[in-house]
Order: sequence, then structure tokens, then C-alpha cells
Amino acid sequence: MEKPRFEFAKRANGSSEFEDFLDSLTAEEADKLLMVIRAIEEHGLQVARKLKWVSKIENNLYEIRTEQNKHWLRGLYFKAEGSRYIITHGFKKKTNKTPEKEKKHAREVRKRWQS
Repeated sequence: MEKPRFEFAKRANGSSEFEDFLDSLTAEEADKLLMVIRAIEEHGLQVARKLKWVSKIENNLYEIRTEQNKHWLRGLYFKAEGSRYIITHGFKKKTNKTPEKEKKHAREVRKRWQS
């Protein structure tokens, strides 16, 4: 089975919301989130699901999950084609529920990316 490859969605100007999110985090938080992404790429999505690094939100919308110092760090992503996955953006949350506004934003980025 082909291993997943993650990319960050780019805005029209070439910048990335997910990179902006990483820049807003502490070095520890950003390192932890990037480490989880690398581990998913290395071990695959089945292992990632078992270890709760990823979870499905809805059809073709998923979240990468990790926690650092009681902050829940999330990156939302969708499957592009084959083993290519696009991370739309990231956010911090304090509860286990993914806010509707974050899901809505990820759907908008996915729609833009697909057109």
C-alpha cells in the first residue's frame, strides 16, 4: 500500500494557512504536529487511525490530531488523488469537538483547490 504524502494548500499568493498556523505555535507545538505528520507518512493511515493520530470528520474530510501542554492541535485535510493529501489549515481547540466553522472553512479550501 502506497504511503500518504501531505502537502499544504496554497493561497493564490503562494502562502499557506497551515504554515501560518505552525508559525503561530510554540516551537514545541509545531515540532509535535510536524512529527505526527511525518509519522503518518512513514507508517501509513491504518496505523495512524489505530493510534488516533487521524480521524474522519465526514466524507473526504479528516483531521490530524495531537496534544501538547493541554492544547489540542488539529490540521484538517482531504484526499486529492492517489496517495496525495492536502492539509487545508490548522487550529487549536480546548474540547474534543471540531468546530463547525473549521469544517466549513476546510470544505471551502477543498472546493477552491478542486476547481
